Amino acid sequence: MNNEEIQKLITVLKNGGIAVVRTDTLYGIVARADDESAVERVYEVKHRQPHKSCIVLVGSVDQAYGDVEELAYDINEISDTPTSFLLESATAPPWLLRQNSYLAHRLPSVEWLREVARATGPLIAPSANPEGASPARTIDEAKAYFGDRIDMYVDGGEVPIDTPASRLIRIEPDGTLTRLR
Repeated sequence: MNNEEIQKLITVLKNGGIAVVRTDTLYGIVARADDESAVERVYEVKHRQPHKSCIVLVGSVDQAYGDVEELAYDINEISDTPTSFLLESATAPPWLLRQNSYLAHRLPSVEWLREVARATGPLIAPSANPEGASPARTIDEAKAYFGDRIDMYVDGGEVPIDTPASRLIRIEPDGTLTRLR
């Protein structure tokens, strides 16, 4: 992404919009996590089950809604496999916490996406597909799913069919790590 596209995306998100972007794993629908209306709009567009929380992408560890000390130790070790950390998130807005007090957080390995999150605040980023459908592998597939219900589409190329989901590790309040995926 060039700087002009990044600035346009930041403006869309700061104004309550939602966008489809290629993350470090797949295409996701992003919205500012602290914007309740934008979050609810993502749920509506995806037909997402209301009890399911969304992953939160952060631009830096201090944006997490949980124990930053525990998260900082692990999240800074970016590897070839994107890793999401599920942690108790008592400071998260209530519209992010659905059935429990845990949220998955990831510091994307894509620098421009971290830059966007630093400028806008944390972003929710569920996969770009209606509930129950396969995730969009191209921007055209995302457009076919959502049409004009999305404010901005950012073409990040085709997602290879063998792209794995992020690794998911739960960090318990006592610091215990459990790999869930």
